[in-house]
Amino acid sequence: MNAAALHPVHRAPAGDIPLRDWQGQPVDCGPCPHRALRDAGGCEPGHSCMQDAYARRIDRFFRTHRDLAGQHLDHPYFEVRAIAARYVDIFQLGPLRQDPDETVRLQVALRVPQRLLSPMCDDPHREVRIRVAQRIDTPELSRLIHDADYEVRTVVARRLPLALLPLLAGDNDEQVRRVVAERLEMPALWRLAQDPSDRVRRTVAERAPLPLLSAFLADPDWAVRWTVAHRADTRQQRDWLLRLSEDADPEVRAQALERLAEPTPLSLPPGEPHGGHRP
Repeated sequence: MNAAALHPVHRAPAGDIPLRDWQGQPVDCGPCPHRALRDAGGCEPGHSCMQDAYARRIDRFFRTHRDLAGQHLDHPYFEVRAIAARYVDIFQLGPLRQDPDETVRLQVALRVPQRLLSPMCDDPHREVRIRVAQRIDTPELSRLIHDADYEVRTVVARRLPLALLPLLAGDNDEQVRRVVAERLEMPALWRLAQDPSDRVRRTVAERAPLPLLSAFLADPDWAVRWTVAHRADTRQQRDWLLRLSEDADPEVRAQALERLAEPTPLSLPPGEPHGGHRP
């Protein structure tokens, strides 16, 4: 039996990424430290191979052979190091926090124990810090309040305890302040009623107590005024609806007129049940 029969050539399926190693050369099983696995059917070029440049094939290899991941944490190809980091024992991840490639450090941030995660708040890459902000224990979140990247601060705004959330109410990014407006309770929420962003004021108008919405009747953004028309009580704030029925924006006028056309709830004496009679 010839060598070709012992080691048949495997090719990537039609339309798949060509079979090449991480340096762009044909995959050569000869010098591979795991070539014995191929003889036993444990790997296959073009499908499951840690020498391949294609991340999916590398992942198939380490998913099947998790015990080998720790041997490749210093591999010259970043994809091999990053994928090995998914499967290696978490106690081997510490040194990879200083890996030169952010893809590897991102995988570390997803798995490293909390005691090793806090120092990664200072990682130079935003995607790594975003993952840190998603995982880090709540008491440590305040370290990222002043992060340079708005996406990191947005994650912080979603997770920060309410008592600390007002610290982000003056953030210079609209998206961060909108998340703050979605979570803050009164009276802290009202700090954002005069926010320069239409979207932030709209969020405030959606959540603030009804009696305070008169502050938005002349808001420059039509969607904020529409929100007032949508939320106004047809009996207690009928004068607001009458005013908005003459608004310059047709959407606001239509919403106000629709609300005015609704049946007005009857005023009932205290303790009088709905239905007009006592049981």
